[in-house]
Amino acid sequence: MTQTLLNQMVNYSPRLLNRTFAALADPTRRRILAHLAHGDRCVTDLAKPHRMSLPAVSKHLRVLERAGLVRRKRSGRVHSLKLEAKPMQQAQAWIEEYRKFWEQRFDRLDEYLNQLQAKEKKHELKK
Repeated sequence: MTQTLLNQMVNYSPRLLNRTFAALADPTRRRILAHLAHGDRCVTDLAKPHRMSLPAVSKHLRVLERAGLVRRKRSGRVHSLKLEAKPMQQAQAWIEEYRKFWEQRFDRLDEYLNQLQAKEKKHELKK
């Protein structure tokens, strides 16, 4: 079972996961994504709540774009950004595989401990 789980984990693109987790590691980028979760926004709208310059916000947006977490549309001079959830879904699926792995391990440990307790009680009753 463990080997099957590890083989499934190999199917995820390490490059994509690295970019996704690196992009999500920054609190400003997470707040930008939270704003985009409510709908498309232009760069100036995304910059306002962060009290930072447009070039600083643009750097964060480039990281998010490289990770595939946002898509940019240009209409003249206005740059509109849209949330792309697929990389987060893949990261969540990757995390879910590890959660299953550890739950199985803990279940086996629980079974083992229950067996030990049962043996201990049986041994005490014989005394």
